[in-house]
Amino acid sequence: MADLVPQRMALEFDTVAGWTRGAVAELGPDHALPAACRGSASPAGLDWLVEACGLGPGTRLADVGGGTGGPAAWARRRVGADPVVVDPMPGACRTAAALFGLPTLVGAGDAVPLGDGSFPVCWCLGVLCTVEDKAAVLAELHRVLCPGGSLGLLVFVADTERPAGSPEENRFPSARGLRRLLHDTGFAITDEASLTAFPPSPRDWQDCTARVEAVLDRDHGDDPRHAAAREQSDRIGRLIGDGVVAGLLVHALSR
Repeated sequence: MADLVPQRMALEFDTVAGWTRGAVAELGPDHALPAACRGSASPAGLDWLVEACGLGPGTRLADVGGGTGGPAAWARRRVGADPVVVDPMPGACRTAAALFGLPTLVGAGDAVPLGDGSFPVCWCLGVLCTVEDKAAVLAELHRVLCPGGSLGLLVFVADTERPAGSPEENRFPSARGLRRLLHDTGFAITDEASLTAFPPSPRDWQDCTARVEAVLDRDHGDDPRHAAAREQSDRIGRLIGDGVVAGLLVHALSR
């Protein structure tokens, strides 16, 4: 697990997760989903994943690397899916449980604590660029999925593994390399969509996110852990804004 969770990411997804839970408690429950979906797709992008993966009432969904539970909670709210969040960070799992009442399991992407063939749908959003052994994570997702099961991915891709200005811990696959990895780990891609193909989050969603960020800045702005996590996020944001890194949504079936 330690290899999959470098120090700065542990700050972002463990320490900051707890701080986020406190900010939502202060601002109100309507801030929970926007806060917990930071770093993932917009609502329109999440809806694409919901539809592509065939989620519906009662569909069991394993969100591996699911963080504080925002996307899983969105799937439950939109179509009545039955999600479980798996994340290596205990703080993220506690926040997902507190904000949304989601079942959670602490576990790394290369050692998912779920049985073979136990879920018809798995999501893994924004995770692969944070791990070194991407094939190991995809192999675990393949193991957990039922035969013919659906995999929904959000992957940040780039032409080079370490573009200038990248956060220290990130290793970006290329789009071509990602497709090869999926094929080699037993998946058949059925659809892809760029994040830029979807409208941005609604204004009220953006406003809620900004208010959460303001509370974090107010309460933790002098904490070096906050600065380290913010630097990680800002670097990714600049790379995406400059077009060096792109977000790619992928749906694939387990072969």
